[in-house]
Amino acid sequence: MANFEQKLNRRNTNSVKWDIKPNELPMWIADMDFQTAPAIIEALRKKVDFGVFGYEEPGDDYFDAVANWYQTEHHAHLENEWQIFCTGVVPAISSVVRSSSNVGDTVLVQEPVYNIFYNSIENNGRHVLSNDLVYDETNHRYHIDFEDLAAKLAEPLTTLMILCNPHNPVGKVWSRDELTKIATLCQKNHVTLLSDEIHGDLVFGEPHYTPVFSLPENLRNNTITCVSPSKTFNVAAMHAATVIVPEPHLRASVSRGLNNEELGEPNFAALPGTIAAYTQGADWLHELKAKLTENRDEVAKFVHDQLPQIRLVSENATYLLWFDVRDLTDDAQKLTDFLRQETGLILSTGNDYRGDGHDFIRMNIACPTAQLLDALSRLKQGITAFKD
Repeated sequence: MANFEQKLNRRNTNSVKWDIKPNELPMWIADMDFQTAPAIIEALRKKVDFGVFGYEEPGDDYFDAVANWYQTEHHAHLENEWQIFCTGVVPAISSVVRSSSNVGDTVLVQEPVYNIFYNSIENNGRHVLSNDLVYDETNHRYHIDFEDLAAKLAEPLTTLMILCNPHNPVGKVWSRDELTKIATLCQKNHVTLLSDEIHGDLVFGEPHYTPVFSLPENLRNNTITCVSPSKTFNVAAMHAATVIVPEPHLRASVSRGLNNEELGEPNFAALPGTIAAYTQGADWLHELKAKLTENRDEVAKFVHDQLPQIRLVSENATYLLWFDVRDLTDDAQKLTDFLRQETGLILSTGNDYRGDGHDFIRMNIACPTAQLLDALSRLKQGITAFKD
């Protein structure tokens, strides 16, 4: 049994999340405060004990592990030859922007969305175009405006769409029907579909996670899917991801870009860590999801009972919860700045994600119960003071 209540002191460990003041509590970046699966720790320990860290490249054992994981966990067939190793999902996205579009082109996203997408697009001389997600204030859910999506994909300069599935920060996984509609519109308009699916293992209930590469052949051949054990097993510093491109010509183009930019060489931990995760980590993941479900329920009850000023919007994906704070402010940055100053609680401001993000804040709930309760107490204290 995994111990998800263990308190870890991560200060002074070069942690981005925990390089903070003594009284502060970080609940922002997508980094869990849990130790990773024992199988991964053991695999890396064996690697270190072996003591040789020369050049490496992934073999069949790596690609088999990835394929078997998606077949077993998600009932999605994946050929080994579709896979390309990469040092991370974000480096892969930036590389695909360069290899699958031209300077001056438009790359379509769905705001509010993971803010690093904007860096990958704009830092490479492309332009962001958003098919904004539509927020229904009645049931506190988002949906896609497909009429707007069709119009924007049809614009001549739109050559690439970056999809977030499941969607960060709104905590929603797209259904197979929705993905089929998106992929069909992309194909019709000759727009390559790039899907970031780093949170795909962290979906709770229906609709289930559907990998884009599992769509019918005529649709998947226009797609690039990025996956990684990073979020699932809390191994971001392992720098391992897999780029899945079913169509050979598109795959050759993506592979050329990744290798030209030296993004295809694994560090010493990437291969054994990923293989251990995907061959021995399933039970640990299932226990993790049970813990995250408990945390989600705890937060939902607390907000409902004690914080009527905000609303929990996240549906059924990720450990990042999205809160509607429009009854308090139309500038979430002011609220998160106040919360940090007043209580030490560090949350993500929705402003970073553009779109209607200025009305929202994001909280990471992947932590032991005691830490979560501390965060909720600080949140209540801060919101009460902010309102007054």
